[in-house]
Amino acid sequence: MTPASMTYRQSSFPLVPFLLLGSIAPLAVAFASQYLAGLQPCELCIWQRWGYGGTIAIALVTLSLPRAWRRPGAVLTAFALLIVAGLALFHVGVEQHWWQGLAGCSSNLNLKQSLADLEKQLMETPVIPCDRPAWTMFGISMAGYDFAYALALGLFGLAAARRSSR
Repeated sequence: MTPASMTYRQSSFPLVPFLLLGSIAPLAVAFASQYLAGLQPCELCIWQRWGYGGTIAIALVTLSLPRAWRRPGAVLTAFALLIVAGLALFHVGVEQHWWQGLAGCSSNLNLKQSLADLEKQLMETPVIPCDRPAWTMFGISMAGYDFAYALALGLFGLAAARRSSR
């Protein structure tokens, strides 16, 4: 292959659709683990899901724009993935007790109500702690795997977008 043909192949790589599918996949895994395996998400898990939702929205908007906007849209999508990686890293830090989690990671109880109402709220509200992983494999939690995945996908997106501009 000549350098000219290599450049053409690199620049024609469907980066935004790849990042879009790469952002849908972890959401599918998260929902499957919740609804099929019964693993309930904590508040930080939900934040990570929202991050992927935002990433998907950016990718879809990018795909609807003229081709000239694909590279900047890919860069923005990749940065959104790096934000998801940051959220996942924060979650890992809470799980490892490196730092304190959010107030909502422990409970959302309204303590200014009657004892009967408080008991009812306790019975109806499952508290999913952010500092205890619901699932691990090889000592790594879902948040840990999500960090590695989102970081790798985001860095790949930035590198591919940079390479396509040359």
